[in-house]
Amino acid sequence: MTQPSIDSAQFRQVLGSYPTGVSVVTAMGADGQPIGMVVGTFTSVSLDPPLVGFLPAKNSSSWPQIEAAGHFCVNVLASDQQEVCKQVSAKGPEKFVGVEYEISQHNLPVIANSIARIECSIHSVVEAGDHWIVLGNVLGLEITRDDDPMLFHRGRYGGFAELA
Repeated sequence: MTQPSIDSAQFRQVLGSYPTGVSVVTAMGADGQPIGMVVGTFTSVSLDPPLVGFLPAKNSSSWPQIEAAGHFCVNVLASDQQEVCKQVSAKGPEKFVGVEYEISQHNLPVIANSIARIECSIHSVVEAGDHWIVLGNVLGLEITRDDDPMLFHRGRYGGFAELA
């Protein structure tokens, strides 16, 4: 079967109809400074063993630094953390200016007021088109705040609304 030609704009439009949660993947850089990237592709993968996954773009400047660290923390953002999302998604070394965080027992930056944290070691990295599929062994996890998650849908950020 031949691969059909798919228009990239249509691909993004159609897949943008599926909402995703918003997380920040963090690690400590070789220089002892926090590094991070915003992802909307985080998911649970396996219960036994406990594995999670996310898909960084191959052109990401943050992913190689996180990969070199060997372990990472997924910080699930709350709907009121748009400023944190904006700050960490910025290019350059100023990603954590004004962002509150603490360092966990696994030496990982944990963003203050995120609704959950999942600390992992890298299990495997698989090539997938213009992205990588990263699987993480869960080292520890915790719900840190009971609040609505930040969602991304059709190019916009929002929160959860329960159906009546």
